[in-house]
Amino acid sequence: MVVAIAGAHGKIATRLTALLVAGGDSVIGLVRNPDHAPDVSRQGGAPVVCDLEHATVDEVSAAIAGADAVVFASGR
Repeated sequence: MVVAIAGAHGKIATRLTALLVAGGDSVIGLVRNPDHAPDVSRQGGAPVVCDLEHATVDEVSAAIAGADAVVFASGR
């Protein structure tokens, strides 16, 4: 399964990413800050920079393309 996680740099999302990857799933990790991408990668996720506060519907759609599920874990 491919799971997209919005707010992938947060504490809950970081833990969820590790659990999903350990279970054999793939994670698309949406982050607002490009500096956070390496942290998502270290957990086994594929980081995608997408600021949900400013992104268009098409940009969000492209960011989560291929996902079977989406988790909103952003704290903002």
